[in-house]
Amino acid sequence: MKQLRIPAVYMRGGTSKGVFFLAHDLPADPTERDRLLMRVIGSPDRYGKHTDGMGGATSSTSKVVILAKSTRPDCDVDYLFGQVAIDRPLVDWSGNCGNLSAAVGPFALGAGLLEGPADGEAVVRIWQANISKKIIAHVPMRGGEVQELGDFELDGVAFPAAEVKLEFLDPADDGEGGEAAAGGGGGATFPTGNHIDVLDIAGVGKVEATLINAGNPTVFVDAASLGLKGTELQGDVNGDKAVLARAEAVRALGTVMMGIASTPEEATARRPHTPKLAYVARPAGYIASDGRAVAAGSIDILVRIFSMGVLHHAMTGTGAVAIAAAAAIPGTLVHRVAPAGPDGRVRFGHPSGALRVGAEVRRHGEHWQVGKVMMSRSARRLMEGWVRVPGG
Repeated sequence: MKQLRIPAVYMRGGTSKGVFFLAHDLPADPTERDRLLMRVIGSPDRYGKHTDGMGGATSSTSKVVILAKSTRPDCDVDYLFGQVAIDRPLVDWSGNCGNLSAAVGPFALGAGLLEGPADGEAVVRIWQANISKKIIAHVPMRGGEVQELGDFELDGVAFPAAEVKLEFLDPADDGEGGEAAAGGGGGATFPTGNHIDVLDIAGVGKVEATLINAGNPTVFVDAASLGLKGTELQGDVNGDKAVLARAEAVRALGTVMMGIASTPEEATARRPHTPKLAYVARPAGYIASDGRAVAAGSIDILVRIFSMGVLHHAMTGTGAVAIAAAAAIPGTLVHRVAPAGPDGRVRFGHPSGALRVGAEVRRHGEHWQVGKVMMSRSARRLMEGWVRVPGG
């Protein structure tokens, strides 16, 4: 047996990292492709370390991205995201990664999938194939190359870089999980037809939840319903098996209520990436993971999100999309705590600091539609060349 040599780029996007590939460099057969991608990351790893792969043994760093020149006339690049499980043989293709979305435009420009201006701003039209949605990336250019270095600071990332502005267009999921699947009449944004549902969970009790499709399907609950405050860091939650089990029970039943799993057991076994579970609380001061103080007066709401069964170290990009959308629509748990301002923006506190996001929403009769969510991220190439994996 000898090792295969596959062109790849290792990139940071937002607060995540992943291995980026061009589609034509990977097997066409999905089963063979997934087996190869798991080996690239180093999964499944029964030690949970990813020592023999490119993954970082966290939900933020066990990721793969596949890009191709788009066949759609209104887009430049097709973007497919895979969340690789750490300790089991699974690549979950059910949703997007909002953080790595920031790296798609820079990678596409560097790979020659489209041309940008020598200087100024390249507008990259991205088709997000997992959820069939369009993302617009505004990528800075200088001297004919993507400008990666700059002074834009993002909480959760140690070093400043150039700002990449993202627009998630019409981010509500019109496909699976829509009103037909969920049996509701409220349209795709709220698959049950309600802005707040009550989940009756064995061993937990009745929990109020907002089930929303925006960015990725997301389940919002109050922190108190999980026995939490909203100021927690990873170390406060991820070692508590009872809290994690309670959170997964809520997420799994929410998945069923949204019409994207038949049973909670199916949701846990086959769809760990989405929906995400997030919990919210009113503003309070806390110490972020880097030791900085986050003042209660500097934020509108506290939000924490679970990813692949554990508390995320910052905030997922698609979680930020969902926060922005839910804050802008009256009647949701998020809006109840922190209604978006006149400009549609809200500033939320997460374990690594704070982030400001905004949404444009419009009402059609009794239904709400999310037109656009805006946020800024940064991205940088960390390594480029080839990955090696055992082959035939």
